[in-house]
Amino acid sequence: MKCKITRNAAKVLQKELESEENKELKLRVYVTHAHGDHAHYGLGLDTPGEDDVVVSTDKGIDVILKDGEKFLDGVIVDYLYTPEEGFVITNPAFGSHDH
Repeated sequence: MKCKITRNAAKVLQKELESEENKELKLRVYVTHAHGDHAHYGLGLDTPGEDDVVVSTDKGIDVILKDGEKFLDGVIVDYLYTPEEGFVITNPAFGSHDH
């Protein structure tokens, strides 16, 4: 499985992951709802379970993904400052939907 984190997202995530209360946690990307040919995504901090795979990114952030979840393979985590500030998660393999 693959996951990409953009430079903007990595800056924001690194601050959160380096905080004392989160030092033992990793970023989790998950599907909140899937329908048709796309999914809606969520982010959180968590520890991996037995049904998970941990993917290392080129930004030095490990990401937890549910093993075998097709909508998560190839997901991209970005952080935009305009028009609204926040995370945007997409998977180009399943169209250009973002959530």
